[in-house]
Amino acid sequence: MTTPAPAHEAPAPAPARAPAAEDAATRAWQAMRTLVLDRYDRRKKVCDALGMSFIRAKALRRVAAGPMTMRELAAGLGTDPPYTTVAVDDLERRGLVVRTVRAGDRRSKLVSITPAGLEQARLADEILGAPPRPVRELPAADLAALDRILAALTADAG
Repeated sequence: MTTPAPAHEAPAPAPARAPAAEDAATRAWQAMRTLVLDRYDRRKKVCDALGMSFIRAKALRRVAAGPMTMRELAAGLGTDPPYTTVAVDDLERRGLVVRTVRAGDRRSKLVSITPAGLEQARLADEILGAPPRPVRELPAADLAALDRILAALTADAG
């Protein structure tokens, strides 16, 4: 049986990763970035299909998940409130969202999706969610391994 280290001692550092493991992690990360952001970036397709900027499409997809305040939307998009207002103004002009006064707080606006907005959000999701041909054509065992690995990575996203 071991005794715990005295309170004044720092815990032992985690073992260092071997350089080869770090290199493999870097290569894997770069390959994922290249696949998603360079070779199979679907953002332009979404912009073309919806006739709007990707940030507007992203706002539409967020609001499709449920009504939210302008402040919540800005935080979710990573945009400042004035820019979020410009985007929502445009979506509202297009009939894709509506803004209402939030019950209990007249200074706060709630953004909700319209049926036309929901249709556009679904189209964006369909475009973004369609895997490219090389992913669809992976051997079943490779695809299962990739799915398992990515599920583990996204489950602990942080």
